[in-house]
Amino acid sequence: MDGHRAPMGRRGALGAGAGALAAVLVAGCARSGGTGGGAGPEAATRPSGEAPAPSASGTPAPAASRAAAPAPHRFPALPFRIAHGPRDRPRVALTFDGRGDLDLAHAALARCEQAGARVTVLAVGAWLAEHPGLARRILDGGHEIGNHTEHHLDLAALDERAAYEEIAACARRLRRLTGSIGAWFRPSPTAYASPLLQRLAQRAGYPHVLGCDVESLDHAATGVAAVTRKVAGELRNGSVVELSLGRPLTVDALPLLLAEIGRRGLHAVTATELLGRPAAEVTRTAR
Repeated sequence: MDGHRAPMGRRGALGAGAGALAAVLVAGCARSGGTGGGAGPEAATRPSGEAPAPSASGTPAPAASRAAAPAPHRFPALPFRIAHGPRDRPRVALTFDGRGDLDLAHAALARCEQAGARVTVLAVGAWLAEHPGLARRILDGGHEIGNHTEHHLDLAALDERAAYEEIAACARRLRRLTGSIGAWFRPSPTAYASPLLQRLAQRAGYPHVLGCDVESLDHAATGVAAVTRKVAGELRNGSVVELSLGRPLTVDALPLLLAEIGRRGLHAVTATELLGRPAAEVTRTAR
């Protein structure tokens, strides 16, 4: 299987990948008239100014007295559903649906690590049950792990009780395997979350739903060129890219994608690093 080829070193990936990807993009531009650009409809908001602290009389304290006390550290305020991160920093988040072939998953993680990329794996609970050591492998590689439901069912087709249990069961499994329910939740089978699913995710302990602004469509692509052209054509500062962890086509495309990320001066970081989430938020438990 092509996905089982030995991982390419970072320097080799950057050298060979940049040339191959350039040919892919030129071919794609000739057919489409351009690479296009994509941005999700929602973005993490920038921090806003603090409201004046009230004095003992209930009126705002004078500016001089406010300046005397150091302001507490604030993380950026985030919307409930997040499609991308800040557009003013050269960072992107590669997020993987965690399921599929185990050897391919290991190969994908290894290729990311060789390129210095830290990624976010949204894992399916039943998949982790079959491969319980993989959760720790993901974390030990410098990556992070999150919740992509227990069985990867279509949550929109389930009643409220069943949909909640799909989220909560995966959260419980993550806690048993790692000590935490994970930083992020992403619905299945798509990254879209209805208002009901947003409420259920909050109830299970996830303050935010992680969407994306770049979908690789690697589950339906016919070749590496289609995946690399789709992602490279929409990638920009702050992008959250959706990929599959255990598909041979994705593993084959990774050296090209990672080389393109490096060529553009971007850094692949975890979703938490991209969005600056407070660590305290990942300690919530599912009820």
